[in-house]
Amino acid sequence: MSASASADSTVPADAPVPGYRSPLLDLPGAVPAEGPDAGVAAHYGDPLREQRRAAAGAAVVDRSHRGVARVGGPDRLSWLHNLASQHLSALRPMRGTEALLLSPHGHVEHHLVIADDGAATWIDVEPGGAAGLVAFLESMRFLLRVEPADVTATTAVLSVLGPRAAAAVADALGGGADEVPAGWSAPPAEAAGGLPEEAGRYPLARLDPAVLARRMPYGVDLLVERARLSTVVDRLRVAGVEPAGIDAFEADRIAAHRPRLGADTDHRTIPHEVGWLTAAVHLDKGCYRGQETVARVHNLGRPPRRLVLLHLDGAVAAPGSPVTAAGRQVGFVGSSRMHAELGPIALAMLKRAVPDDAALVTADLDGHEVAARIDPDSGPVRPDRPAGRLLR
Repeated sequence: MSASASADSTVPADAPVPGYRSPLLDLPGAVPAEGPDAGVAAHYGDPLREQRRAAAGAAVVDRSHRGVARVGGPDRLSWLHNLASQHLSALRPMRGTEALLLSPHGHVEHHLVIADDGAATWIDVEPGGAAGLVAFLESMRFLLRVEPADVTATTAVLSVLGPRAAAAVADALGGGADEVPAGWSAPPAEAAGGLPEEAGRYPLARLDPAVLARRMPYGVDLLVERARLSTVVDRLRVAGVEPAGIDAFEADRIAAHRPRLGADTDHRTIPHEVGWLTAAVHLDKGCYRGQETVARVHNLGRPPRRLVLLHLDGAVAAPGSPVTAAGRQVGFVGSSRMHAELGPIALAMLKRAVPDDAALVTADLDGHEVAARIDPDSGPVRPDRPAGRLLR
């Protein structure tokens, strides 16, 4: 892989990348996805079997519709540190993490998944989000030695899911399954409050000149030269890693309570409501846009809403459908999928006061009522320590 705007560009849940069509849609059985995932495969004929295959071993998911930005220059990490919610100035080479760009009022505008290879910082975002992100970054360059660029046209994202993901990727693209990079034997641990000061949650490896691999809690992400996309997937398939559609990725994400910007959030979402305090916010760092809201709400412990996992009665829910309790709207559904083990599930944004045992109702894709209940282990997790200093 070769080396006055604002951030108010949150990607709506119904905004696909215009005109994009992945070459992997030519694989046998591919069924195109719709909505925000248009351009890649929803599944390859049997979505539940694809989920089970990933859960039992490894499966590769086409996420090549995601936006990708590259930031070069010697000042890149200190500059991004001052803009984002994460402690990026301490990010070591060949490490990755997550971060947020917030509005002045603390609302989430961009969710960044980051990989720094020592020469550049690679950032992947929701489909269609890279242009707005780079426009904002360009507006904040001033005289610093930084070079932000939208590289979506030349760089694509693949994800390999499952407990064997790291070994399978090493086998297909590196020195073999017996040479899994150090730190990849288990998924990265979740560290409450963001990036450790001298590290980075997600280790990276250069397993192929055209591929930067990033270990993730669900497996491995691959940042791939777009011209090599089909070749990389062919090599994975030879190593026994079969394709799974984006529906398999989404079902796993929903079950794991991982939010998706624009699907499970709206223009009012703050990090505390969706669990991003533990993955994308460093509670001890200094000033950045929106930090006053982060510190105040965290220290008071009273976010207005929370993202919960819903178990649905018999059918998936329509994205955006209202959630009611005793006839009163208390929230909305975000993402919903059929899970191979859990059945129909959804993430929903609910008012904080809704009790865990509330009898809830939402709607399926045809508008019919569907009963729902909150998973007893629904979060989001709240870090214990106080947030950093407030802006003055």
